[in-house]
Amino acid sequence: MKHLLLAAAAASLALPVTAQEPAPIPSPGEIAAAARAGDWIAIAPSDLLVMDLAPDTKGKPRRVVIQLMPAPFSQGWIGNIRKLAAAHWWDGTSVNRVQDNYVVQWGDATEKKPLPEGLVMVAESAYVTSDPASGLSTVDGKPAIRLSRAEAERRAKHFERSVDIFDGASMADAYAPTVMFESGWPIGYSNASVPDSRWPLHCYGMVGVGRNLSPDTGTGAELYTVIGHAPRHLDQNIALVGRVISGIEHLSSLPRGTGALGFYESEVERVPIASVRIATELPEADQPRFEYLSTESDSFARYADARANRRDPFFIKPAGGADICNIPVPVRAVGEGK
Repeated sequence: MKHLLLAAAAASLALPVTAQEPAPIPSPGEIAAAARAGDWIAIAPSDLLVMDLAPDTKGKPRRVVIQLMPAPFSQGWIGNIRKLAAAHWWDGTSVNRVQDNYVVQWGDATEKKPLPEGLVMVAESAYVTSDPASGLSTVDGKPAIRLSRAEAERRAKHFERSVDIFDGASMADAYAPTVMFESGWPIGYSNASVPDSRWPLHCYGMVGVGRNLSPDTGTGAELYTVIGHAPRHLDQNIALVGRVISGIEHLSSLPRGTGALGFYESEVERVPIASVRIATELPEADQPRFEYLSTESDSFARYADARANRRDPFFIKPAGGADICNIPVPVRAVGEGK
């Protein structure tokens, strides 16, 4: 018996010791989902544009929710958009253009519908804005508000941190000297010819203003959203006014137009727009509620790093870098993930 016990002990020593399994590496989505409640920032209903298309062929509703950009970006056009929505101008218009791997565009196909009074013509210079951390905020290139020292310091700190995310050659951008996130939005930055110049970027789902040839800049009555590879060559050439945060599938899945540039060639192909409203005009129970992950938070820094360096189980080799449009800012309906 003694010999059996000694043999058993020797055999146990010969077996490999099972190491503790390493904790699984979270994916970018899991990092965002685990962010603390204080890292999420509510989007004001007054900054949401709600577009209801005609129901689909099965009678299902199709709602698209667009978040409008905050000051100081594109405020002249956004002011027009608010007036157009208040006038219910888009009601009865349609989606007129769907170009594969590019954009979906909507507005008045006849180009004859009278515009509401009070719309402004915005200068091309407003494609780019300047808001130096030293304290001067601008709207469409004109002085608007002097920032407090605390706010100026906060913005300067956020600027440095945001730029750090893209520091290094592997994160270099082909279209802007520097790219960053500001208040939840992808932004290009240059300090060359005009100090502290900044402009929004044409990433997937961004919403822009259709226009004719320069010097026309569009009123905001014709809008489009990006449904393909980010057309960054349009940056600083067309006004960007927001992004689709819900319902992009109702636009990106539409049949492609067969006319030039993806325009529909007949009225029957166009998708009717039932209504477009600023969310605050809807009954309170029908107002959409969303929040985005603060781009100033530690959670977002970890999320952005994970997007650039995928370490979760599926990936074999991390890329070591990412295009800014490949780091979409997480947005969720209020109540999700809680």
